[in-house]
Amino acid sequence: MTLANGVDAVEIPRIAKAIARPGFVERFFSPEEGEYFRSRKMAPQTVAGHFAAKEAFSKAMGTGLSGFDLREVWVVHDQRGRPEYRFAGRGAALAEGWRFSLSITHTADTAIAFAVAWKEETP
Repeated sequence: MTLANGVDAVEIPRIAKAIARPGFVERFFSPEEGEYFRSRKMAPQTVAGHFAAKEAFSKAMGTGLSGFDLREVWVVHDQRGRPEYRFAGRGAALAEGWRFSLSITHTADTAIAFAVAWKEETP
């Protein structure tokens, strides 16, 4: 088994300022995430958590933020609110064969995401 992880912390006030700029959400987030953010009244801690999750993914994959578009990796939430990754394009190619566990939390000032990735070795 191959195991990888990534963690990232994002300052919520920085994201609050960015949200006010036209096109910020569309530039970095999938349409599904944009809809989710609007359903949450564009809460900066939610947007910051999703951004941190994208960075945590990139660190787990060892690519940094290159090799895929940030809109090709997004976060959805199950019925209980548990975050899960979804992929398209080059993000999907990077994630191929990997399974993920994702956790997102925040304080008043910081959002943190932790991603664990694993894949089975083929003999």
